[in-house]
Amino acid sequence: MEALSKKFTTVQEYFSSLPANTRAKLQELRNTIKKTSPEAEEVISYNIPAFKLNGMLVWYAAFKEHIGFYPRASGIEAFKKELTKYKSARGSVQFPLDEPLPLALVTRIVRFRMKENLEEQEAKRSKKNKTQKGTDSGKLSPGIFEALSAPARRGLENAGIRDANKLAGYTEKEILQLHGIGKSSLPILRKALGKSGLSFRKVPA
Repeated sequence: MEALSKKFTTVQEYFSSLPANTRAKLQELRNTIKKTSPEAEEVISYNIPAFKLNGMLVWYAAFKEHIGFYPRASGIEAFKKELTKYKSARGSVQFPLDEPLPLALVTRIVRFRMKENLEEQEAKRSKKNKTQKGTDSGKLSPGIFEALSAPARRGLENAGIRDANKLAGYTEKEILQLHGIGKSSLPILRKALGKSGLSFRKVPA
């Protein structure tokens, strides 16, 4: 089919290359997907039309004797019983051109893929947020120790001292023993503690 030998840049260009009867059949499938997922973006992917929402959603294409529908392997697996009458592979199914399209089933598959993509997207965001929190937890409280040199800040971070409350649990002598902390850091640290109404821990007399 001519549509398979060209390089397409838009969905409309793809449809324009098809014979009228095939184009009408494929438009039925397209309309069903658009109605099910109106927020999805139409794109060309792998040189065939596709829909994208929180990642790639589904693909579809026209062939000489069938319409190809590609809802990923998960979409085929989830509806394998309903798809037994059609020729299918791991991530695709073929709908014969001379038979009515199972549009109700397509709707269900698209909804499944929408839910799956959304869950995957939320899982990625959650993982990213946890990673970010873990990274932030190793840093000093912003602004409190900004006047310190980089080695001094790293010395506090390595000791797990990331805020004024934690710093107040140490004596000046103990702080000076940390790698990267010199006597010039003490006035800065005292000032940082003073802003929070705190001071270094006193050694009992």
